[in-house]
Amino acid sequence: MTEQRSYPRHVKTEAGDIEFRLMTRADEAAVLAFAQKLPTHDLLFLPRNISQPKVLSAWVNEIERGDITSLLAVKDGKVVGCGTLVRDPHSWSPHVGEIRMVVSLDVRGQGVGRALSQETFAIALGAGLEKFSVQMTVDQRAAIALFESLGFKAEALLRDHVRDVEGKTHDIVVLGHNVAQVRAQMEAYGLPGAVQQ
Repeated sequence: MTEQRSYPRHVKTEAGDIEFRLMTRADEAAVLAFAQKLPTHDLLFLPRNISQPKVLSAWVNEIERGDITSLLAVKDGKVVGCGTLVRDPHSWSPHVGEIRMVVSLDVRGQGVGRALSQETFAIALGAGLEKFSVQMTVDQRAAIALFESLGFKAEALLRDHVRDVEGKTHDIVVLGHNVAQVRAQMEAYGLPGAVQQ
């Protein structure tokens, strides 16, 4: 088990100073405002529509139970991104965590997504999990490249897996990261600290 990261934490990006902090019930209204401004297409690779107040309320309940850890990216008091680690200790895959991430349109391409993905990945590593997965629509090329740069590899393509509000279906790509395997490869190359954050 890697040591836990402490928050809040500040990072300088091209979008300016970003504060990373863990989401709590007090953030519900701010996260709802953020989610409701996201393009609908961005919500498709999340299992639930977080722009709905009742869905967001259930999400906060899961955070309080400890099943979900959500990290907010905040700029000038507004939520501009959210990275989430979901795990189900009661499933057949208690060693696997799913990473979900969304970033506001107005800070894209300015390093916020990269910083948020790295912070979320560090939280996931600190949780002592053996494997991570992330999923997104196949046209989210920048997001796919971002996670591939963290060592994720494409594992599955789910055809027509999500349906948007107009009824059009979209393919989902699932990327996976096997922590133990990557750590063993790094150690073989003499880089033992490479996957420690």
